[in-house]
Amino acid sequence: MKPRKSVRKKAPGTAAEPGQSLTERAYGHLEEMIVTLQLPPGSAVSETLLSQRLGIGRTPIREALQRLARERLVTILPRRGIIVSEINVKTQLRLLEARREVERLVAKSAARRATPEEREQFLELARRFEKSAKTNDDVSFMRVDREFNELSVAAARNEFAAGAMSLMHSLSRRFWYIHYKQAADMPLTAKLHADIARSIGAGDEAAAGKLMDKLLDTVAKFTRDTVTTDF
Repeated sequence: MKPRKSVRKKAPGTAAEPGQSLTERAYGHLEEMIVTLQLPPGSAVSETLLSQRLGIGRTPIREALQRLARERLVTILPRRGIIVSEINVKTQLRLLEARREVERLVAKSAARRATPEEREQFLELARRFEKSAKTNDDVSFMRVDREFNELSVAAARNEFAAGAMSLMHSLSRRFWYIHYKQAADMPLTAKLHADIARSIGAGDEAAAGKLMDKLLDTVAKFTRDTVTTDF
């Protein structure tokens, strides 16, 4: 079936949030640029050029790149430069094995431990996911997805799960973005995220776990489908 047309925007990065450090701001911009392929796999980048492009000093850029290296989105080669990491389907499938167990734990823990304010934020994210589904806006979805991931980890209040998720989210988001037009249904994916966000907001731990499994079943199928899809 021919994929539905999406609204693909040129995204300079995420907006700065109150109290956000320059390093956090630099990370937000660079993560989105890598995930949405403005910095494509295999491309070389430099602190100087990124600093000029984003209008942020080299020290915050360097610190953001070090975090991205820990998340395997870039490779820092001493005296040789910085390379945006390539994408590998087999690696992605191994990542999904771990992601399923950890993300189910995060969703259930967030449903159990979220504060009233966080629950309201989850319900608002559900509405924004549904809006991106209706408009088929991939960049909007990716931005809401990042907020959802960060809020879920914060609400789960488990530092060990948080550490594991920080190594998986961005790689998963980039893989989805580069292949979804050929092998995935973006509106469906956004709606599944909305359902999870709503269940966490409602404090329904069992539903949050089941819906996360449903989402990751969809993601796993999509990942395998990319092996035989011509992209």
